[in-house]
Amino acid sequence: MRGKSASKRKIQPDPIYSSIKVSQFINYTMLDGKKSTAQKAVYSALEGASSILKEKPLDILEVAIKNIAPSVEVRSRRVGGATYQVPVPVTQERQVALAFKCLISISRSKSGKDFKEFLTAAIVDAYKGEGEAVKKKQDTEKMAEANKAFAHFRW
Repeated sequence: MRGKSASKRKIQPDPIYSSIKVSQFINYTMLDGKKSTAQKAVYSALEGASSILKEKPLDILEVAIKNIAPSVEVRSRRVGGATYQVPVPVTQERQVALAFKCLISISRSKSGKDFKEFLTAAIVDAYKGEGEAVKKKQDTEKMAEANKAFAHFRW
């Protein structure tokens, strides 16, 4: 054991949509403590996606998260001097966290236009079930499927 695990903090819902998920997304997007900048980026991306897809922004975000959240991932486990990639089911909280990180990393990796536009495009692609984020999810689940033989090392 490594001592006590950190307690979960209560996250306040965001001011516009009154959603905890949007608030978490803003917190993941935030760099150097600049929350207002992150809020502007996330809100404009959600509004842009809403205008493109003609749906409510919260519904778009929910479906996008569902489409890119992996259900299984691999974790390294050291057994008898060898390291195995062991498939492990992903908790609901971690699925959301991985989905947010995936959307943000894809948007940040591109250069040229504004971050907001890339984030809008990533959210729209995730909503439609296509794009880099969905490919990343499929790769993660394929890796877990390929290493299913080592599932008995999970404990």
